[in-house]
Amino acid sequence: MRIAGDGGGRPRVVTVGGGFAGLTALRRLQRLLPPDAADLVLVTPTDYLLYSPLLPEVATGVVEARHIAVSLRRLLPRVRLVLGRVEEVDLAARSLTLRPAHGTPTAMAWDRLLLTPGAVTRQVPVPGVPEHGRALKTLVEAVFLRDHLLEQLDLADALPDTPAGRAERAARLTVVAVGAGYTGTEVVAQTQRWLRRIESRWDRTRAAEVRWVLVDLAPAVLPELGPELGRRALDVLARRGVDVRLRTSVVSADEDAVVLTDGETIPTRTLVWGAGVVAHPLVGRLGLPLRRGRLAVDPDLAVPGAPGVWAAGDAAAVPDLAAGEQDGELPDTPPTAQHAQRQGAVLGRNVAASLGVGRPRRYRHRDLGLVADLGGWDAVARPLGVPLTGPLAKVVTRGYHLYAMPAMANRVRVAADWLFQTVLPPESTQLSVVRPEDARIATAQGLAPQAVPGPEVAAGAS
Repeated sequence: MRIAGDGGGRPRVVTVGGGFAGLTALRRLQRLLPPDAADLVLVTPTDYLLYSPLLPEVATGVVEARHIAVSLRRLLPRVRLVLGRVEEVDLAARSLTLRPAHGTPTAMAWDRLLLTPGAVTRQVPVPGVPEHGRALKTLVEAVFLRDHLLEQLDLADALPDTPAGRAERAARLTVVAVGAGYTGTEVVAQTQRWLRRIESRWDRTRAAEVRWVLVDLAPAVLPELGPELGRRALDVLARRGVDVRLRTSVVSADEDAVVLTDGETIPTRTLVWGAGVVAHPLVGRLGLPLRRGRLAVDPDLAVPGAPGVWAAGDAAAVPDLAAGEQDGELPDTPPTAQHAQRQGAVLGRNVAASLGVGRPRRYRHRDLGLVADLGGWDAVARPLGVPLTGPLAKVVTRGYHLYAMPAMANRVRVAADWLFQTVLPPESTQLSVVRPEDARIATAQGLAPQAVPGPEVAAGAS
């Protein structure tokens, strides 16, 4: 017999995924529900929410890695945290199969199920990319990328001045980044400037010698911000010497080189993969309707055909009521942290309503704008539709990140990191705490080694 709750006949509310949507939903449920109204359970691989928009600043040593890891236990004192991954969901039996961090898979019953597993880096079937590409979706990947770049410059600096040594040096001083959306553009822009600030670390190598190649199939840089700000960002990259190749992608990659669709083979030891994200593979195993690779939901975030199930965040295709119909149908909200947080608040309210507390509502939120940090005083932002560049955009960008971070302690720590970076020399130490095999896309993000199906979605940063 299925056990509904942990005791007293209380219903069990299980949330899958501790990202922006899941955390916000549970915080809302904690406020709305009396302690004896339900047992709240969160299943997630880690005990923290990762504030992923600041991962490029972790990769460049501007922000300490732990400072963007928000403690779930501290913010959710009434929630039972279960560290693990959900492998299967039985909608008819109202149970799920949980693989804990250590041990064998177990079954868990639920009365209400909140699906907020988020998104993962899209693994495309390009030969060599899963083995040699490095994404920026987790702390492990960010720390590894930072150490890897320092190591490549260290090795290049020590090579002899011979024909073979010069060829090897050029390869180690070349970075190819795929994806001119938020991840790729911010990583290239911020890392390029960071290396200029620490170039005194090397005896024979200057940051200007590092070759940066940014490629994307899209016709513009940062298309989410519109053509004007995209051109401004492209101008910043060009001024810094970044080779931007649009309408271009990767044919294959190995440990020595990357082959592009324009026919060029670029010798390199660093391939950064930021070419979009897809919904977590779990949603594709539910047997429920998908829309453009994400789980289709109603405007109230309920999953049609699955009583007691809701979904929100990057894994859910949520109708954008604020945008209005386009070509006769409503578009879906973009997969950004901003929408995930606000969907989480509505999700918590609607689940509480299903338990007799309050009334449900539909999700409706007009986008407040997007921001992108290009390092130094360069940034582009569009708060409330107003295009900004330069120092003012930088202030808006950092202000938004502090506002969006869920915990005051993390806000203070990140703000302190930014302050210290203005008065202290930048960090340039190589920690070497992550093994290369642990930073592969599939391993770092807990994915199966095969390619993740589904259409590509640009990664949101705000």
